[in-house]
Amino acid sequence: MSNTPAHQILHGIGVSAGTASGPAVLIIPAPGVDTSEPPSTDAVADGQRVRDAMKAVGTALLAKAEHAPESTKPILETTAQLATDRGLAKSIDKELKKGTGITKAVHDAVEQYAAMLTQLGGYMAERVTDLYDVRDRTICELRGLPAPGVPDLVTPSILVARDLAPAETATLSKDIVLGIITSEGGPTSHTAILAAQLAIPAVVQTKGADAITVGSVLAIDGGVGEVIISPTTEEVEQLAERSRRRAAALAGSSGEGATRDGHKVKLLANIGTADDARKAAAYDLEGSGLFRTEFLFLERDTAPTLEEQTQTYTEVLEAFGERRVVVRTLDAGADKPLAFADLGEEENPALGRRGLRLSMVREDLLDTQLEALAAAYKATGSKSDLRVMAPMVATLEEAKWFDAKVRPYGLPKVGIMVEIPSAAIMANRLLSLVDFVSIGTNDLSQYTLAADRMQGALAPLLSPWQPALLAMVRSTCDGGRATGKPVGVCGEAGGDPLLALVLVGLGVTSLSMAPSKVGTVRAALRLHDLATCQQMAAFAVDAPTAADAKAAVERLIAPALLDLL
Repeated sequence: MSNTPAHQILHGIGVSAGTASGPAVLIIPAPGVDTSEPPSTDAVADGQRVRDAMKAVGTALLAKAEHAPESTKPILETTAQLATDRGLAKSIDKELKKGTGITKAVHDAVEQYAAMLTQLGGYMAERVTDLYDVRDRTICELRGLPAPGVPDLVTPSILVARDLAPAETATLSKDIVLGIITSEGGPTSHTAILAAQLAIPAVVQTKGADAITVGSVLAIDGGVGEVIISPTTEEVEQLAERSRRRAAALAGSSGEGATRDGHKVKLLANIGTADDARKAAAYDLEGSGLFRTEFLFLERDTAPTLEEQTQTYTEVLEAFGERRVVVRTLDAGADKPLAFADLGEEENPALGRRGLRLSMVREDLLDTQLEALAAAYKATGSKSDLRVMAPMVATLEEAKWFDAKVRPYGLPKVGIMVEIPSAAIMANRLLSLVDFVSIGTNDLSQYTLAADRMQGALAPLLSPWQPALLAMVRSTCDGGRATGKPVGVCGEAGGDPLLALVLVGLGVTSLSMAPSKVGTVRAALRLHDLATCQQMAAFAVDAPTAADAKAAVERLIAPALLDLL
């Protein structure tokens, strides 16, 4: 290149620790829709063409899986399943019947699916990348073009992309790929998981990454999420030294979660499928604090059968053995509609019949789920620390109803989610009835601040550092102390090592998060005693703003924690 890019520091989310420096290689985006294609005049024939193309994509992905490392095979196989999804094919049929051109029909149907997954948030939102990969490969198949992918690399380089599909990431080698930078993606995306497995430093959601040009020299820190364009020699050396210090800080992060003075805190994983359970169980953690069972129900015309659910729940319990598994019963409605449990349109679905409210109308769905959980518990020898909780509980009457539903099935422990301010305020009374509560900080933020989680412009209001949210957590923990019952957190806040200290100081007894975050949170806890965590919590709750709350806590942290943030 004739001009050296200006020195610049970009920030994103570090998802795979380590540092590297080298030239940038850009991933060329997929060609997209054929703008010159005619409208569909034979929806049946075009629908079959799409199915043939999707089948070919699935076959190609499975072929890649056969030659991929054992750790990456399941991810490629999961993506291949998307290519044969009947619901997606039917959605494409609908577009074709409107006369939409064949590649645009694929594009538009996938966009509808992607919008739904994005609304679901969390794990499901991270699957959008996989869905787009299937879309792009299907369109290329229909257009007779080569499948999108990483170009042949001649020299070790750092990949820069909008996002990387799992089929692209799974076949990478750290010998030739020094690092990965994406402008989109998330901490639990397949790109993040695979990069960590391959020990390739990676940063996602990098603001400004789209401006990086081919050949630009980059330095990347996948631990703190920093990218430097045209770094100095000194900066490269500093990143390498920071990586060494981080590795040293994490070296002793194993075993049970506890503060420096031995106060125990259970460190758990959020999961959504049996495959998630098997992967999470391989980590050094204490079980699962949130099993989102709704993934069994979504994108189906009929509810999963008793046998299907029993098999899945059995596989999850088997994966964790005697460790804790907290199961959230069906959390649907609002932004997670079910074709077989449609209660009609609602003017404000987020405040409508969702979560437990749906189960109270469709008791048959909950009864089948509880029967399957009881069968799975029995099939695994009743060895696991199984706990069942209801989502979106607002009143004592609702908690009583759920408790009365669960107890006859012989399931060992019954709990509820605290996602609504009324539940946080009434935690003392609710915990006098049930065995435990788990705080969903994402929804609790939404309802406490009256800010829609899906409105990007409202993101500052949804900061987990908002003192009002922390006051709700404190109220819930006060109820836990008064009744001697455990209080967990299974929202995104639990995986933030700095915020974890505050939550423990407030009285939270377990934290559930993406499995890859457990080591960092465990290390952060072991750097601080409980008294310091309690002081941090007091300062954070009393702070006037979210920024002030975080700043107050940062002034109290052990210097070694800076290498983990």
